[in-house]
Amino acid sequence: MAGRLEGKVALITGGVSGIGLGTVELFAAEGAQIVAADIQDEKGQMLERRFRGALRYARCDVTVEADIAAAVALAKSEFGGLDILFNNAGISDGMRVLTEIEADTWSWIFDVLVRGPALGMKHAAPLMLERGGGSIINTASIAGLQAGWGPIAYSSAKAAVIHMSRVAAAQLSPQKIRVNAICPGLIATSIFGASLGLPREVADQMAARIVENAHRAQPIPKPGLPDDIAQAALYLASDASAFVSGTHMVVDGGITVGGHAWDAEAMSPFQTLFGDTVPPQPTP
Repeated sequence: MAGRLEGKVALITGGVSGIGLGTVELFAAEGAQIVAADIQDEKGQMLERRFRGALRYARCDVTVEADIAAAVALAKSEFGGLDILFNNAGISDGMRVLTEIEADTWSWIFDVLVRGPALGMKHAAPLMLERGGGSIINTASIAGLQAGWGPIAYSSAKAAVIHMSRVAAAQLSPQKIRVNAICPGLIATSIFGASLGLPREVADQMAARIVENAHRAQPIPKPGLPDDIAQAALYLASDASAFVSGTHMVVDGGITVGGHAWDAEAMSPFQTLFGDTVPPQPTP
């Protein structure tokens, strides 16, 4: 049976680790040909060997427009065109607070998380038009939906990604190019360690801590894994979502429903205000 992405070509930024790697693996299993764009050359070369003939690695710093253009061009020269763009490359701003963050850090965060995806869409759209349409997926975050899930520059940038995806969808959907965003919750990747300023090797190890403890933070008692986001990306990339554009998909294990809504030991806002006059939630 043919895979859900058979005959399609995908470009995935941040494609050699974390969510990007999980998506590369799933898209390859579903028949896609892939350009994995990243700045981790050794891992990228290992991926080329692992998926020989079906994947090419492109060194791509998404703050450099020429790198993005080259990665898009590689999709055409190697595989004939482009059907799917997953703007997934990400960084964090080290948990800095508003009064301490430097102007250059603001610019860097927005260059990677907002400008990078914008330029990716700019260069990918013409190739998608040549193929009669396509799907663009931008990685946002629950931090872009609510306060408290990330540092300030990161959260602000992810909110921008959500709205940028909506506006881009309005512009591109008439040409059969769909644009959507995914808002991951607590996913076991190295970005949390990186946000604390840890070296990459140590940050990678922190993902295991998330696997061990994430079930306590959300109503679905399992850790969020890169494959959980990859499955959402597969839906948005495939023809199954042909009528879906201009929206964002929250994939967070239910964490944003609010702790008091599912944790019987958590105090609800009403209990905070009125104390013992409000009975506790019944336990199912």
